[in-house]
Amino acid sequence: MSHVVVIGCGVVGAAIAFELSRVPGLQVTAIDRQHPGQGATSAALGVLMGAISQKVKGRAWQLRHQSMQRYETLIPELEALTQKKIPFNRQGILKLCFAGENMSKWEELAQLRESQGLPLKILHPGEVRSQYPQLGNLDTLIAAVYSPSDRQVHPVLLTQALVEAAQCHEVKFQFDVTVEGFKTVAGENSTQSVTVVQTNRGDLTADWLVVAAGLGSTPLTAELQQPVSVTPVLGQALQLRLSHPLGNPDCQPVITGDDVHIVPCVDSGLTESMDYWVGATVEFPREFPLTAIAADESLLEEVWQRAIAFCPDLAKATIVRKWSGLRPRPQEQSAPVLGPMPGYDNVLLATGHYRNGVLLAPATAIAIRDVIVGKI
Repeated sequence: MSHVVVIGCGVVGAAIAFELSRVPGLQVTAIDRQHPGQGATSAALGVLMGAISQKVKGRAWQLRHQSMQRYETLIPELEALTQKKIPFNRQGILKLCFAGENMSKWEELAQLRESQGLPLKILHPGEVRSQYPQLGNLDTLIAAVYSPSDRQVHPVLLTQALVEAAQCHEVKFQFDVTVEGFKTVAGENSTQSVTVVQTNRGDLTADWLVVAAGLGSTPLTAELQQPVSVTPVLGQALQLRLSHPLGNPDCQPVITGDDVHIVPCVDSGLTESMDYWVGATVEFPREFPLTAIAADESLLEEVWQRAIAFCPDLAKATIVRKWSGLRPRPQEQSAPVLGPMPGYDNVLLATGHYRNGVLLAPATAIAIRDVIVGKI
């Protein structure tokens, strides 16, 4: 039996724990200093931009494509194990394009995606207004791109379902746990191996260590003398409630444009009203430590006003809640930081996903699983 310790239980860590739980011969323990999904995951909108992404090759596209494929099997698998519904919007994503947008790149992308079995539909302004009457008179709108194969999922409920499903497969979880250090031994070829994770609640034996701690990854990797710099980017969002759905209640895609997302809460359970998430800001804080970082309310107001410009009925909405969170952005390398830690035989990194943690969680989990399975 090989012991795997996963540090971090946001959506990425929870997805890794669940994927590893399906591998015979592994004893998996996942730990976090908070409860599941309380870090960057809690700030995410869960918009899964796969086919509509301009990423067309290399690792960036492969991870997206693999994640989107896995989501189609993962959600029903989790729902069957937990007997709980996970809000998963299959109505696609509508991307608004404004004056100055290079439409030739979208036409090229549409041709490529058609060959991949992931069709994109380019709509002219008249079609947009006809099919999506909730949109206002957007003078600078020149087109829209509709992706029926892209999705949106509730990040926190997904994370909780991953934890519960992993527990069904005997994964152990420990929350409110602080890592205090590591014990290592010399490995082969001048490398080291972590043998024990020391925590405030006792030692954990580790044949494999997976660091999926988001912003917490920087001090953990520094403790192992291989620091990975992950810095915070703050994001804010709104939950709004309307007395009626925007447009056709049977066709509620995510609407995105000018870096603003309008996300329908399609499985909210409401019968006489409908909720929408609106976000998110992108703020690069200058204050440290993390506990001192404050959200700029004027930036959230600006996002809301841009959303109202898209869908004027949002001006009539009631604010249910506001929230914010810090996303982990790696420095001097592309996101995410995924793969073996240099200098160690048994330490894997799965961190720094920035704004794509929810999108890339399934593919990240598969990548970590494949490394471990290949060596046991």
